[in-house]
Amino acid sequence: MTTSTHDADPIEAAITLTPELRVGSVDRRLFGSFLEHMGRAVHTGVFEPGHPAADPDGFRTDVLDLVRRLGVGVVRYPGGNFVSGYRWEDGVGPPEERPTRLDLAWHSTETNAFGTDEFMRWCRAAGTEPMMAVNLGTRGVQEAVDLLEYCNHPGGTRLSDLRRSNGAEEPHDVRLWCLGNEMDGAWQIGHRPATDYGRLAAATGRAMRMVDPDVELVVCGSSSPAAPTFAAWEAAVLTECYDVVDHVSLHSYHDPTGRTPAAYLAGAHDLDRAIDAVVATADHVGARLRSRRRLRVAVDEWNVWYMSRWVDPDPDLWPQAPPLLEDTYDDLDATMVASLLITLLRHSDRVSVACLAQLVNVIAPIRTEPGGPAWTQTIFEPFARIAAAARGDVLRVESRVATYEAEAGDVPLLAATATWDDETGALQLLMVNRSETAPVRTTVDLHGFPAPVVAGRHEVVVPPLSWSVVELARRS
Repeated sequence: MTTSTHDADPIEAAITLTPELRVGSVDRRLFGSFLEHMGRAVHTGVFEPGHPAADPDGFRTDVLDLVRRLGVGVVRYPGGNFVSGYRWEDGVGPPEERPTRLDLAWHSTETNAFGTDEFMRWCRAAGTEPMMAVNLGTRGVQEAVDLLEYCNHPGGTRLSDLRRSNGAEEPHDVRLWCLGNEMDGAWQIGHRPATDYGRLAAATGRAMRMVDPDVELVVCGSSSPAAPTFAAWEAAVLTECYDVVDHVSLHSYHDPTGRTPAAYLAGAHDLDRAIDAVVATADHVGARLRSRRRLRVAVDEWNVWYMSRWVDPDPDLWPQAPPLLEDTYDDLDATMVASLLITLLRHSDRVSVACLAQLVNVIAPIRTEPGGPAWTQTIFEPFARIAAAARGDVLRVESRVATYEAEAGDVPLLAATATWDDETGALQLLMVNRSETAPVRTTVDLHGFPAPVVAGRHEVVVPPLSWSVVELARRS
């Protein structure tokens, strides 16, 4: 159990756990990440031919080891803003024949040395599932269908045989597909109004299902809950494509700059409300359309991001893989990541996918030095610990604890969730103390669990501004 030496009197909290009150199953896709052609995420991040730790594909094995330790269940690729100007054909075939292009999204030069087939091989090496995005910014239905055919059709067509000639005899079998990225944003290449985008997403999705009926499609929600069109955008888009798609995206970034620690940690409560808002909007559209389908939410970009540190690129320069958004994180940021993961798990009945953005170098848990070492940041540990601990089903947890006032409303000082694995008998309690001054002492009552987890009482103490993963039981 966690203990505290803080001098302040502890804040009392109480939780009751019972196996009958389950929210949803723990999907490994909730512990996803994101790899974009931005900064050094790909080049000198996951991919660096000639590095001492590079394998024959040019993948950094030191980074692969850390990715496997992190426990990533799915990785979204190739963007992000990058995808809205991306020609996927540039990234397949012999690397020496691939074109070098200007990347308008991040004002840099892209060599295309790493593309679709490299990403698929990298995913297999990392033991993770690929999640592909298609370009609906400068391209459209035909290009999306072509990429799907290249990836998933067994053979006998020009594009599937092209994949085979490029070394991938078997289909890549990609299940998850994003229909563009942040199409509501004025910064997005090919930005368009909600109704126009919704119709394009519907047309693209229908055509993709003609190639592979079993694909899962993610439609773009708002780029931020703070966007002035939040919820209205989702309603307009889903009116056009509700019965075509499976998931609607939600992006959630949190900047601690200028905030007290408690106000910063309350951001997880903001995410909680944003998920509820997207679910309510989607369900309203579904009811209006008399649909029997129930969409889920893909929080396919989330993290701590010091957005106030962004510096616009020099308009006269187009560098290759420049260092961008290489934020350094502290222990409070780690606590925030744990808090956001707790929120995602608490919504496991409707949140289907969640991607920590990004994976390497760019606002990331893993950092690298070109030609040098790879290392982890503070946010690595809570993600890895919670991903390893959370198994089975998420239990409904309502902590009885004092609250404090923030922009998001009344925020509990203790954020908590729990998971129960019927097979192993593992009962895990995940907690974050948002108090800046005092530990939280939590009394946990257990009821109705099978032996050897008997009804009883546990006491767990979490220090101020910290996170904790506590195993309450496990079958021997």
